[in-house]
Amino acid sequence: MKTFTSIMILVAAFLAVFWASAFNLVRNLLGAQVDLLPALVVYASLSTGLTTVSLLALAGGLWFDSLSANPLGVSVLPLFVVGLVIYVIRELILRDQVYAQLVLGFAASAAIPVLNLVLLLTLGHDPLLGWGTLWQWVVMSVGGAIATPVVFVVFEWLHRAFTHNHAPETSFRSDREIRRGR
Repeated sequence: MKTFTSIMILVAAFLAVFWASAFNLVRNLLGAQVDLLPALVVYASLSTGLTTVSLLALAGGLWFDSLSANPLGVSVLPLFVVGLVIYVIRELILRDQVYAQLVLGFAASAAIPVLNLVLLLTLGHDPLLGWGTLWQWVVMSVGGAIATPVVFVVFEWLHRAFTHNHAPETSFRSDREIRRGR
Protein backbone atom coordinates (compact mmCIF):
# COMPACT_ATOMS: atom_id res chain seq x y z
CA MET A 1 0.00 0.00 0.00
CA LYS A 2 2.90 2.37 0.69
CA THR A 3 4.26 1.80 -2.80
CA PHE A 4 0.84 2.53 -4.31
CA THR A 5 0.55 5.73 -2.29
CA SER A 6 4.04 6.85 -3.29
CA ILE A 7 3.35 6.21 -6.96
CA MET A 8 0.02 8.04 -6.81
CA ILE A 9 1.64 11.03 -5.08
CA LEU A 10 4.33 11.27 -7.76
CA VAL A 11 1.72 10.96 -10.53
CA ALA A 12 -0.35 13.67 -8.82
CA ALA A 13 2.76 15.90 -8.61
CA PHE A 14 3.42 15.45 -12.31
CA LEU A 15 -0.20 16.26 -13.13
CA ALA A 16 -0.19 19.27 -10.77
CA VAL A 17 2.88 20.75 -12.44
CA PHE A 18 1.40 20.07 -15.86
CA TRP A 19 -1.91 21.66 -14.83
CA ALA A 20 -0.16 24.77 -13.51
CA SER A 21 1.71 25.27 -16.77
CA ALA A 22 -0.96 24.23 -19.29
CA PHE A 23 -4.16 25.80 -17.98
CA ASN A 24 -4.21 29.55 -17.50
CA LEU A 25 -7.80 30.11 -16.36
CA VAL A 26 -6.90 30.65 -12.69
CA ARG A 27 -3.89 32.78 -13.64
CA ASN A 28 -6.03 34.95 -15.93
CA LEU A 29 -8.83 35.36 -13.36
CA LEU A 30 -6.77 35.98 -10.23
CA GLY A 31 -3.46 37.21 -11.59
CA ALA A 32 -1.57 34.32 -9.95
CA GLN A 33 -1.31 30.59 -10.45
CA VAL A 34 -2.14 28.32 -7.51
CA ASP A 35 0.64 25.81 -6.85
CA LEU A 36 -0.61 22.36 -5.81
CA LEU A 37 2.80 20.97 -4.82
CA PRO A 38 2.64 22.36 -1.24
CA ALA A 39 -0.70 20.61 -0.72
CA LEU A 40 0.84 17.35 -1.94
CA VAL A 41 3.84 17.88 0.35
CA VAL A 42 1.48 18.28 3.32
CA TYR A 43 -0.37 15.08 2.40
CA ALA A 44 2.83 13.12 1.81
CA SER A 45 4.37 14.33 5.08
CA LEU A 46 1.33 13.30 7.10
CA SER A 47 0.53 10.04 5.32
CA THR A 48 3.75 8.46 4.07
CA GLY A 49 7.40 8.08 4.96
CA LEU A 50 10.40 10.31 4.54
CA THR A 51 11.38 8.53 1.33
CA THR A 52 8.16 9.58 -0.40
CA VAL A 53 8.52 13.14 0.89
CA SER A 54 12.07 13.26 -0.48
CA LEU A 55 11.03 11.81 -3.84
CA LEU A 56 8.16 14.28 -4.07
CA ALA A 57 10.43 17.22 -3.26
CA LEU A 58 13.05 16.10 -5.76
CA ALA A 59 10.79 15.12 -8.65
CA GLY A 60 8.17 17.82 -8.06
CA GLY A 61 10.79 20.53 -7.65
CA LEU A 62 12.65 19.53 -10.81
CA TRP A 63 9.42 19.24 -12.82
CA PHE A 64 8.26 22.64 -11.55
CA ASP A 65 11.60 24.30 -12.30
CA SER A 66 11.78 22.79 -15.77
CA LEU A 67 8.52 24.52 -16.71
CA SER A 68 9.11 27.83 -14.93
CA ALA A 69 11.67 30.64 -15.04
CA ASN A 70 13.42 29.29 -11.95
CA PRO A 71 16.93 27.88 -12.21
CA LEU A 72 16.77 24.10 -12.30
CA GLY A 73 16.69 22.62 -8.80
CA VAL A 74 15.96 25.75 -6.78
CA SER A 75 12.47 24.54 -5.75
CA VAL A 76 13.67 21.20 -4.40
CA LEU A 77 15.09 22.48 -1.10
CA PRO A 78 12.03 24.56 -0.02
CA LEU A 79 9.68 21.65 -0.78
CA PHE A 80 11.90 19.25 1.18
CA VAL A 81 12.35 21.60 4.16
CA VAL A 82 8.62 22.16 4.55
CA GLY A 83 7.93 18.45 4.11
CA LEU A 84 10.58 17.52 6.67
CA VAL A 85 9.25 19.97 9.26
CA ILE A 86 5.72 18.61 8.90
CA TYR A 87 7.01 15.03 8.91
CA VAL A 88 8.92 15.58 12.16
CA ILE A 89 5.89 17.00 14.01
CA ARG A 90 3.22 14.84 12.37
CA GLU A 91 2.49 12.93 15.59
CA LEU A 92 1.21 16.20 17.08
CA ILE A 93 -1.08 17.03 14.15
CA LEU A 94 -4.70 15.95 13.83
CA ARG A 95 -4.39 14.94 10.18
CA ASP A 96 -8.07 14.06 9.73
CA GLN A 97 -9.32 17.49 10.81
CA VAL A 98 -10.18 19.83 7.94
CA TYR A 99 -9.11 22.83 10.01
CA ALA A 100 -5.62 21.36 10.53
CA GLN A 101 -5.39 20.58 6.81
CA LEU A 102 -6.37 24.16 5.94
CA VAL A 103 -3.83 25.66 8.35
CA LEU A 104 -1.02 23.36 7.19
CA GLY A 105 -1.89 23.97 3.54
CA PHE A 106 -1.85 27.73 4.10
CA ALA A 107 1.44 27.61 6.01
CA ALA A 108 3.15 25.37 3.44
CA SER A 109 1.82 27.38 0.50
CA ALA A 110 3.03 30.59 2.15
CA ALA A 111 6.42 29.26 3.25
CA ILE A 112 7.55 27.58 0.03
CA PRO A 113 7.44 30.72 -2.18
CA VAL A 114 9.19 32.75 0.54
CA LEU A 115 11.92 30.10 0.85
CA ASN A 116 12.21 30.03 -2.95
CA LEU A 117 12.62 33.82 -3.00
CA VAL A 118 15.24 33.74 -0.23
CA LEU A 119 17.13 31.01 -2.07
CA LEU A 120 17.01 32.94 -5.36
CA LEU A 121 18.27 36.12 -3.68
CA THR A 122 21.00 34.16 -1.89
CA LEU A 123 22.17 32.64 -5.17
CA GLY A 124 22.49 36.12 -6.70
CA HIS A 125 19.46 36.09 -8.99
CA ASP A 126 17.34 39.19 -9.42
CA PRO A 127 13.64 38.13 -9.39
CA LEU A 128 10.90 40.62 -10.21
CA LEU A 129 9.49 41.95 -6.96
CA GLY A 130 6.75 44.49 -6.40
CA TRP A 131 3.29 44.96 -4.94
CA GLY A 132 1.98 42.36 -7.37
CA THR A 133 4.26 39.82 -5.70
CA LEU A 134 2.36 40.27 -2.44
CA TRP A 135 -0.96 39.66 -4.23
CA GLN A 136 0.43 36.54 -5.90
CA TRP A 137 1.71 35.26 -2.55
CA VAL A 138 -1.71 35.75 -0.92
CA VAL A 139 -3.50 34.00 -3.81
CA MET A 140 -1.04 31.10 -3.72
CA SER A 141 -1.37 30.75 0.07
CA VAL A 142 -5.16 30.82 0.12
CA GLY A 143 -5.37 28.57 -2.94
CA GLY A 144 -3.01 26.06 -1.31
CA ALA A 145 -5.07 26.15 1.87
CA ILE A 146 -8.22 25.32 -0.08
CA ALA A 147 -6.48 22.66 -2.17
CA THR A 148 -5.04 20.72 0.77
CA PRO A 149 -8.33 19.24 2.11
CA VAL A 150 -9.28 18.44 -1.49
CA VAL A 151 -6.02 16.50 -1.88
CA PHE A 152 -6.81 14.54 1.30
CA VAL A 153 -10.32 13.70 0.03
CA VAL A 154 -9.05 12.63 -3.39
CA PHE A 155 -6.37 10.36 -1.96
CA GLU A 156 -8.78 8.80 0.54
CA TRP A 157 -11.12 8.11 -2.36
CA LEU A 158 -8.25 6.55 -4.34
CA HIS A 159 -7.37 4.34 -1.39
CA ARG A 160 -10.95 3.13 -1.07
CA ALA A 161 -11.20 2.55 -4.82
CA PHE A 162 -7.91 0.74 -5.41
CA THR A 163 -7.07 -1.08 -2.19
CA HIS A 164 -8.90 -3.88 -0.47
CA ASN A 165 -10.25 -3.84 3.04
CA HIS A 166 -8.81 -6.26 5.54
CA ALA A 167 -11.15 -8.99 6.74
CA PRO A 168 -12.38 -8.30 10.24
CA GLU A 169 -11.09 -10.70 12.85
CA THR A 170 -13.54 -12.68 14.87
CA SER A 171 -13.62 -12.25 18.63
CA PHE A 172 -13.52 -16.02 19.17
CA ARG A 173 -10.28 -17.93 19.32
CA SER A 174 -9.92 -20.86 16.93
CA ASP A 175 -8.67 -23.20 19.67
CA ARG A 176 -11.59 -22.51 21.98
CA GLU A 177 -13.89 -25.38 22.77
CA ILE A 178 -17.58 -24.72 22.51
CA ARG A 179 -19.80 -26.86 24.73
CA ARG A 180 -23.04 -27.89 23.16
CA GLY A 181 -25.93 -29.44 24.92
CA ARG A 182 -27.81 -28.95 28.11
